[in-house]
Formats: sequence, structure tokens, C-alpha cells
Amino acid sequence: MHGLINKALQAFICDAFGADAWEEILHRSGADAVLGSDGFEAMQLYDDGLTVTVLATAAQLLRRSRDALLEDLGTYLISGERQEPLRRLLRFGGVSFTDFLFSLDDLQGRSHLAVPELGLPELSISEVETGGFSLACRDGWPGFGHVLVGALRALADDYGALVVLEHHGTGSGTEEVIAIEVHDPAYYAGRRFDLAVEGR
Repeated sequence: MHGLINKALQAFICDAFGADAWEEILHRSGADAVLGSDGFEAMQLYDDGLTVTVLATAAQLLRRSRDALLEDLGTYLISGERQEPLRRLLRFGGVSFTDFLFSLDDLQGRSHLAVPELGLPELSISEVETGGFSLACRDGWPGFGHVLVGALRALADDYGALVVLEHHGTGSGTEEVIAIEVHDPAYYAGRRFDLAVEGR
């Protein structure tokens, strides 16, 4: 697992639950013996098993289901103050939430250009009816679909769209499927977004 993903998990837990909780998770999972007190490094690669163990320990210690924790992580990736660059990058996907959905097919390729080792799953969006979409997430690490649900929900709020999302579980093989219903792409005023960063 790429360090950027692990570092995002670390930042989320520290910001949402406190540094003491993160240290306890490292200790109980035994990850402190591998990582030391500083935790994950952003540009390192880690064994997937280490991430799975840390996540399972976090879910147990924080008394949250793994899926709920991953969904909250996805929301944090868009709405957290530390994550503003990622939010801005994704908002370039379209002027409306519906436009953004159609850009998801290219997300894996764009992320590969920026960080070749990141290993995001293949995403495939299809419109099944007017305002209704199905997002397939293939060949990703287990649970990535729940991260996507959280991120998409936060992005819908960012755009001001009225959207209902539902994780439909695992389909064939490692595929996860998310149902998306866009009831109103401009339901209320979203967060301000400018192409240029103010003050630059």
C-alpha cells in the first residue's frame, strides 16, 4: 500500500480522534515496531497486511465498523483542511457534480501520471437512467468503495448537489459497486471554487 494512502489514514485518525488514539492504535496493532513513533511516510511503500491490521485495530479501538471508518476517511479526504489540494484537484473534473462523475473513468490514469505507484483501482461510471448512475470499482484494495462513498458524498455537498449514494457490496471478483442517484445537481449553493488560488 502506498504511503500516501496510509498517511491519509493517519492524518484522519489524528484529526478526528486525537494523536493519543493514533499512538494507541500503533501500539495495539504492533505497527509501532515497524513504523516507529512518527508513523507512515508519504512516499514509502508498505505491505498491504500492515494497513489491514492498523485499520482493523482502529475500528476495534474506536468502536466503529471498518466500512464506516473508511467512509469517514473518504469524507475527510475532501472536507479536511489538510486535504484542500486534493479537493481542488478533483473539482477540476467538471463544473457540475454530474460532469465530475463522468470524469471518474480517467481518474486512475491521471493519478498514475502523478504518482505511478499509487495503485488506485479502475473506475467505470455508467448512466443507468436519467440521473441514475452505477460506479464500478475494480481491482482495488478491499473497502476502497466505501472510501469512494464518503468522498463522493462530500463532493456532492461541495457542488451543492442533492445526491443519494449506496454501496451495493462486492460484485464479481474484487469489484465494488456504488449506486448514485442525482436528484438535483444544483439543489443549493455549493462551496466556492476558483480556478486560481486566492493570493497567488
